[in-house]
Amino acid sequence: MNTVNDLKPGQLGIVLKIECDETLRRRIVDMGITPGAPIIMKRIAPFGDPIQINVRGYDLSIRKSEAQNIKINIEKGNI
Repeated sequence: MNTVNDLKPGQLGIVLKIECDETLRRRIVDMGITPGAPIIMKRIAPFGDPIQINVRGYDLSIRKSEAQNIKINIEKGNI
């Protein structure tokens, strides 16, 4: 199963589930990242961490360690 870390800039993914401890899960959900939400990879920092994504029309920067807990389905084509 793919995670947000597998997206390349401009790619779209749809959130399938979030697999982590309850504290981190709550933080991720509070940011608007819920099952069914579309995520677009915007940028990856030069050293790979953090990454910038677009969720529900706003940009977020999250750590790669957090992004690996967000399971997605990568959509065909780029945005």
